[in-house]
Amino acid sequence: MHCPKVALVGLGLLGGSIGLALKERRLAGFVSGYVRRAASVAECEALGIADHVTTNVNEAVDGADVVILCTPLCQMAPLAATFLPSLKSGALLTDVGSVKSSVVESLEPMAASVGAAFVGSHPMAGTEKTGPKGARPDLFENAVCVVTATPRTDPDSLSRTQALWASLGMKPMVLTPERHDDLVSRSSHLPHVVAAELANYVLSPALPPEQASLCATGFKDCTRIASGSPEMWRDIAIENRVNLIKVLGVFIEDLQEFQIALQRGDEKSVEEFFRSAKRRRDDWISGG
Repeated sequence: MHCPKVALVGLGLLGGSIGLALKERRLAGFVSGYVRRAASVAECEALGIADHVTTNVNEAVDGADVVILCTPLCQMAPLAATFLPSLKSGALLTDVGSVKSSVVESLEPMAASVGAAFVGSHPMAGTEKTGPKGARPDLFENAVCVVTATPRTDPDSLSRTQALWASLGMKPMVLTPERHDDLVSRSSHLPHVVAAELANYVLSPALPPEQASLCATGFKDCTRIASGSPEMWRDIAIENRVNLIKVLGVFIEDLQEFQIALQRGDEKSVEEFFRSAKRRRDDWISGG
C-alpha cells in the first residue's frame, strides 16, 4: 500500500516505528508527525521518523490520505475532535490503541461526520521502551495486527487498513472490538498487571535491602514489561477494566488453588501446575 501522505499523531515508540518503517519501505510520499512538545520536533526529525514534525495537529493532518493515532488512549478522541476540520473527505483514520471498544465508539461516527472512515487497529508489537529513541523500523515484522470491524465498517476501508499493516510486515486479523478487548485482557493486559505487581512487591523498600540483589534473570525477564509507560497502561487498565477485573478474578482463584495445594503438601497437584504450564507454553512456541 502506497500513500501520497501519511500523518502520525504521536511519535513515541509505535508512532516513531511506523514512521521509520514507512520511509524504509517507501510506502508514503510524505510522512508528517504531530508531537506535544516543541523539544520533540528536532529530535524526531533528526531520527528520520518523519519528513515534517510539528506541534500543530491540524498542520500535520491536513491533506493526509491516512492518519494514524499513536497517542495514549485518553488523548485520541480529544485530538481527533481538534483535527477533524483538517481531515479530508475519503481519508482513512486508524489507531494503535490496546483497547478497541471505547475508541471505535468515539471515533467511528466522528470520522464519518466529515466523510472519512475510522477503522480501529491494534498492532501487537512493542517493547518496554518509550519515546522516539526506542523506535525501530522492524518492530512490526511478522507480528499480528488486529483490525476491528463493526456493522458500520466500510468494506473498502477495512481492506485498506489491512493492506496498510500488511505492507509494514504484519499479519492482519479481523475481530470485533468487543472480541478483541476480551482476548487481550488475558494475553496482554493481565501480564502487565502481574509484572507490575511483581516489581512493586519484590522491589518494595519495605523488604530487606538484600532482596533486590537476589533478583536474577528470571525476575528480570518476568518484570521487563513493567518498565512500560505508566500513563499508557493507566489508560488501558481503566478503559478495559470490565474485562480485566473478570480475568483478574479467575487468575487470583487459580493462584489460590495453587496456594491450597502447597498448604496441603500436595506434590502431585503442584507438579501438575508446573507441568501443564510448560506443556502449554512449549506447544504455543512450537506452533509459531
